[in-house]
Amino acid sequence: MDTHSSIIIYNVTVYSENQTLKNGYIKLTNKKITEIGEIHQYVRQPKDHVIELSPSYKVIPGAIDVHIHGVNNADAMDGTAEALKTMARTLPKEGTTSFLATTMTQSNEAVEKALRNAGAYIEEQTDADAEVVGIHLEGPFISPKRAGAQPPTHIQDPNVALFQEWQKAAGGHIKLVTLAPEQPNGLSLTSYLKETNVVASIGHSDSTYDQVGEAIEAGASHITHLYNGMRGLHHREPGVLGAAYLRNELFVELITDGIHCRPEMVKLAYDRITSERMILITDSLRAKWLKNGTYDLGGQPVHVNDTTATLADGTLAGSILKMNDAIKNTMSFTNCSLEDIVKMTAENPAKQLNLFDTKGSLKIGKDADIVVLNENLDVEMTFCRGTLSFQKED
Repeated sequence: MDTHSSIIIYNVTVYSENQTLKNGYIKLTNKKITEIGEIHQYVRQPKDHVIELSPSYKVIPGAIDVHIHGVNNADAMDGTAEALKTMARTLPKEGTTSFLATTMTQSNEAVEKALRNAGAYIEEQTDADAEVVGIHLEGPFISPKRAGAQPPTHIQDPNVALFQEWQKAAGGHIKLVTLAPEQPNGLSLTSYLKETNVVASIGHSDSTYDQVGEAIEAGASHITHLYNGMRGLHHREPGVLGAAYLRNELFVELITDGIHCRPEMVKLAYDRITSERMILITDSLRAKWLKNGTYDLGGQPVHVNDTTATLADGTLAGSILKMNDAIKNTMSFTNCSLEDIVKMTAENPAKQLNLFDTKGSLKIGKDADIVVLNENLDVEMTFCRGTLSFQKED
């Protein structure tokens, strides 16, 4: 196809920023969205490449996965450009067009290697794949009481000076940090993150409800994988979970595989938090898109069986959830609309990461990060900044 031509996805339902067009079209030119309208408004140009479908096909903005460790035998902690390239090439298959390369609790040397690698990759990545829009530092500044699958031997207290070193190593690309604000120096780090425009997320935390309030005062605005790795709800101590339900300052991540939390608990969270504050994540491992077997997570063997990834002692260790399955599951568990899904997979993460001027919705002038779903909500096509990155085979 001529590189100067435009792509028109025609006769589809378009979930644009402000309205849903049942018989619509969307035009992509030079990596950007250049037209959105109803099909009777479309005027064909000589170099237009028209993809005509039917209104049962739905066009939504690409998902932004703010919490993903790996996929297809690659992990951000591998510390190689090849690993991130594999992730970026694979994720469009499930409708993800942007993501935060997510680290985990490991030795300082291993974390720094992963950060340097991701920072360098971000500077050099191409347009044909899902875009690494930053780094999510998950640990090591977490609570030993809520380690989950994070190796306890490498957990340490929050440390502003160490974070500054790491942010420098990452070329300034750390955009989100999961920490336990109740730990020594936790509020100091939270304040520093807020001052430097990094999202401070409460996760792997034993904070009480009041301690979460203090963290919000200091600048926390996010909750890492709701229900997992946190003090739960009690009628005399609402904990992190109660704060996630009640504090409107917080965006809240949720893994909707039906395993990390039962469908009923997804429904309960959705009813309380709503699509205004919820962000769907996968928290997936290198085992996603691979067969059952044993894989590595931070030097620990992880056993993968059909839908579940666990450590030897049965501890849940991330997921093998695909984003399009997260979408289907969430709609099934909560009866939410696709408009709500767009908020939770694209708009909210884009706003939280301060990317909403270029990503997170279908609007003229924004990046052409676009997913075409069929009537079964399977991914038919994914465009990353105007380039067809994935097309389903017949």
